[in-house]
Amino acid sequence: MLAEPRRMKILEWLQEEGSARVRDLSAAFAVSEATIRQDLERLDSDGYITREHGGAYLRSVPQQVQSMTLQHGQNMDKKLRIGMAAAALVGDSETIIIDSGTTTTQFAENLKSRRDLNIITNALNIALILGAIPTNTVHMPAGQFKAPTLSLSGEKSAEFFVGIYAQKLFLATAGISFEAGLTYPAIGDIYVKRSMVKAASHIYLLADSTKIGRVSFSALGGVEIVHTLITDSGIRDEDRAEFERRGVDVIVAV
Repeated sequence: MLAEPRRMKILEWLQEEGSARVRDLSAAFAVSEATIRQDLERLDSDGYITREHGGAYLRSVPQQVQSMTLQHGQNMDKKLRIGMAAAALVGDSETIIIDSGTTTTQFAENLKSRRDLNIITNALNIALILGAIPTNTVHMPAGQFKAPTLSLSGEKSAEFFVGIYAQKLFLATAGISFEAGLTYPAIGDIYVKRSMVKAASHIYLLADSTKIGRVSFSALGGVEIVHTLITDSGIRDEDRAEFERRGVDVIVAV
């Protein structure tokens, strides 16, 4: 992998995990620790991260945690529409699982008019949004706190979903491609997302069209694990046809 794409992957990792050790990045990207240090120095000089002994951390993390808000990502207009379209699929008194992420946060914001929801989420900000409604019940797993995504992750979180049954899962992703499937910046998230998928009857993937064709670091599985993709009008006709050929319904948010 060339230097600039590798640095972007490292930045994605840090935006997901908050921090990383040089030795772990070296092993993950199969390059020397000296090369990783050079990458981190460049990301530091560009203002994205702060170097520390043996690793680095994302500069925006303290502010995000204090305000309990996610860092605003790109394509927020598309995410707003996707969130509204997804919320229209939820009625009162349903049991749903909500993954962490900026698009799923928009989805949660649009659920405030629902009542008697039984919600399972690994996202602290989503728990606060929907837990403030007295008729809702919110459940959260244990696990490792990930500051950039305000979420709980890892094997402990995954264990929580064993024996849980939900009607619907609203899942996020960093990238989706027909070759690599659903991919994410960090390996630790795969455990909990795989358990979420097993616990739900119907899996909705909330992903704006810019994520189609993108590949991140670790794979959850093929696109076929999803029942319905909710995306925006930027999806190409040929991509929509391929999703449908693979048995994935496509809802375009307008």
